[in-house]
Amino acid sequence: MKQIFLLSFLALASIFSITSLAQSPAAAPIAPAKPAPTKPAPSTPAPAPAKPLVPALPQSPTTNPDSSGNQDIIKILRKAKSFNTLIRLLKTTQIINQVNAQLVTTKNGGLTILAPDDGAFSQLKAGYFNSLGERQQKELIQYHVLPVYVSSSNFDSLSNPVLTLASDSPQGFQINVTAYGNSVNISTGVLDATINGIVYTDKTLAIYHVDKVLIPLDFVKPKAIAPAPALAKAPKADKENSSADDDDQAQGTKDSSDAISLIHMHGVSVLVSLGVSLFAAGVTIML
Repeated sequence: MKQIFLLSFLALASIFSITSLAQSPAAAPIAPAKPAPTKPAPSTPAPAPAKPLVPALPQSPTTNPDSSGNQDIIKILRKAKSFNTLIRLLKTTQIINQVNAQLVTTKNGGLTILAPDDGAFSQLKAGYFNSLGERQQKELIQYHVLPVYVSSSNFDSLSNPVLTLASDSPQGFQINVTAYGNSVNISTGVLDATINGIVYTDKTLAIYHVDKVLIPLDFVKPKAIAPAPALAKAPKADKENSSADDDDQAQGTKDSSDAISLIHMHGVSVLVSLGVSLFAAGVTIML
């Protein structure tokens, strides 16, 4: 009986061990050590883009960065609308040819056009443009063109006075530009105008809308008064002739006086001779 009991106990123990081993989970594999994360080097923040001083107009054409010099200024102004008078004057004065030629030949300078709209031209005195001479008409249109490219955020970097395309010397046809906040003002010495918005801009050409026609100070400056001519001196020949006439007159007077004196003396002599003759005749008779 003991043997049977011992065998039964061993059998139960074996069954229990096998069951325990079957139910115990397998040991989890050891995960490889992860490398410590490296902190990225601090990067310098990119500078904020310059804020435009001039806002874009709702009707502005889509800007087209094109440095090949193929911009069509008339087409741009026509598409922007309200610049019909400026388009006509650019053509009639032929300044459009000069502007296009300079835009094509320029490499780094570019051009900036300050474009008054039709309403700005209507503010001028009736017939004002036609009252100007041909040269002044051209100068008036050239006065609205800067021979450099000015982006919408660089007006505050200009040094006054600013030369225009009409400036044939450093002293004439200049403007003063004042930029602060979101406002850019232009002073000509005759009036003050404001740039209202961007009509067009790329890398070499910028067109901005101004609310007034820019009148140069050179058109209203009083002209220098010419000095009064010096009194002309009498020609020497005339003086000599006058002296000669005076001498002749004096000589004539002298001759007249001499003649009178001679006549007077001659008369006295005649009277004396006559008296002597009568005396002699009387003596003869008495004898």
